[in-house]
Amino acid sequence: MDHKMKLLLLLGSILLILGTIVLGGRFMITKSSIDKIKEASVSQTTPVNNKKPDLKNANLKHIYLAGGCFWGVEEYFSRVNGVVDAVSGYANGNSETTNYELISQTKHAETVHVTYDANKISLREILLHYFRIIDPTSKNKQGNDRGVQYRTGVYYKDQADVETINKVFEEQSKKFKTTLAVEKEPLKHFIKAEEYHQDYLKKNPNGYCHINVKQATYPVIDASKYKKPSDAEIKKKLTEEEYAVTQKDDTERAFSNRYWDKFDAGIYVDVVTGEPLFSSKDKFESGCGWPSFTRPISPDVANYKEDHSFNMTRTEVRSRVGNSHLGHVFTDGPKDKGGLRYCINSLSIKFIPKDQMESKGYGYLLNYV
Repeated sequence: MDHKMKLLLLLGSILLILGTIVLGGRFMITKSSIDKIKEASVSQTTPVNNKKPDLKNANLKHIYLAGGCFWGVEEYFSRVNGVVDAVSGYANGNSETTNYELISQTKHAETVHVTYDANKISLREILLHYFRIIDPTSKNKQGNDRGVQYRTGVYYKDQADVETINKVFEEQSKKFKTTLAVEKEPLKHFIKAEEYHQDYLKKNPNGYCHINVKQATYPVIDASKYKKPSDAEIKKKLTEEEYAVTQKDDTERAFSNRYWDKFDAGIYVDVVTGEPLFSSKDKFESGCGWPSFTRPISPDVANYKEDHSFNMTRTEVRSRVGNSHLGHVFTDGPKDKGGLRYCINSLSIKFIPKDQMESKGYGYLLNYV
């Protein structure tokens, strides 16, 4: 009896281990495939403008951002339209001076001094860019870098910035449903880093970077501008077919929907919330009978989920604010444009013609159409 019990326990343990490996492997595959889609969705970038900005009528403002290794943070913000300068340095340690070899002892954070033209970009937009590239829940760690010098923080000199900073922090805390690990303090001191750290990734294009700097050329879509109505309001606003697709994950018929063969200039927004989702610039004829795009207008607006319906494994695409079912993304799109095909239900989206974008509040996206 004891011998049999031992065999049963051994067999049970083996099955448990095998099950864990299989499920773990499946999770890893899922995570990897979605990560690859996210990476491919920002593979199309506009050329980086290296011209010095015209500062004749500029309204220059300053903010200091710690986001882990400053090489990537500096390079990212140097690509953001409206940013005049990005300088790597060390901030808010326990001494007035330090250097790269001493920062782990002096407790300074690797920080980027961002100078921006407030006539072209707001502090709020700067901070939304910042939260796009950090993990705000991770303490003293970003990417592969660990240590107090790699902590995250927003350091300000102008007291007038505090209201905006507090508002964005509050929104991000609600989004992640936890207290943020990001410092929020007045700037005590900023020491410019050694020259070899400045423009490091421009000098060393294949150098280490823990963030995808290509995201910088994509617009920040401010989620606070778009609200999801109640279910009763959605039912009242949408047609029965639109509700079935967006809220019940239905699929419309191919080749008989409103946008599959439409290629006018403009943007496509969530039919539920009005949040911008796709640009006509990225629409192409795929032959599938549904509207097809090579990417979202911004990586911020699309969420992904593994879908096992109909005995298939697909990657579902849902809108960020409305959580509307949009369609699916496949990896058989144009290779020269990232290789993705976003196959989207016409009933999930609404077209805004380019000549109406300004009047309907989408003028800030005209350069992306």
